[in-house]
Amino acid sequence: MSYNQQPSVQPPFGGPMAGQGGKPGWARKRIVVPAAILIFFVGVGIGTSGTSGQEKVGAGSDVKPRPTVTVTKTAVAKVAKDEAGEQASDSKPVTDEVKKAAVPDFVGMGLQSAQDHAQKVGFHKLTSHDALGRDRMQAFDRNWKVCSQNVKAGAVKSTDTELDFGAVKLAEACPAKDEVPPKAQGGKMPAFAGKSVKAARAALDSGTSITVQDALPDDRWILVESNWKVCTQTPAAGASLNGQPVEFTAVKFEESCP
Repeated sequence: MSYNQQPSVQPPFGGPMAGQGGKPGWARKRIVVPAAILIFFVGVGIGTSGTSGQEKVGAGSDVKPRPTVTVTKTAVAKVAKDEAGEQASDSKPVTDEVKKAAVPDFVGMGLQSAQDHAQKVGFHKLTSHDALGRDRMQAFDRNWKVCSQNVKAGAVKSTDTELDFGAVKLAEACPAKDEVPPKAQGGKMPAFAGKSVKAARAALDSGTSITVQDALPDDRWILVESNWKVCTQTPAAGASLNGQPVEFTAVKFEESCP
């Protein structure tokens, strides 16, 4: 064996040869690429056909959507009739039961006790006033006593009736009859002598200019006008009121006018 003999050179493998059971690479590309293009256009055609079909049905097709019909049913009330054939009403008559009670005798009671007793009986609309006509407020009911009542004791009245008590302070005597505060009537100046300054002021127009001075030489301030009584007045009682200023002199109720 000769070691100088060169080995035969094998040609590089280039894939199966034509005629040997295979195809060249360029031939396979010619088949694969057209097939992919064909599949693409088939898919696009199918999609376009479906969309076109929907457009035809929505726009140009003779098939029209069915209209929606709303049926409104009017309820007819059945009128019930009684045995005589007359119409019977389903509504029951509404009756407000009026509660009544006998009005107790409140005279002589403390104002607070009288109010409590009235509420216990069923009367809740309660008010009170100064029985001496001085226009004082009953700020502390326990300091006042009842002298009169607007509804006679024993009268049977609706519990919605308002009860009004005439009262004086505990240390004061009840008048034989409630004194009515003065009122300016017919444009004339009332007689205010002996009346409280507060009641006199309330009787005049709210825009009236009023000056009140101590009738005694002490020149005291008149703060709580319901505790002071009128001694003199200008203009005099019976004079026409035409907006002129009014002047009073006054002393405390326990004092005498000079």
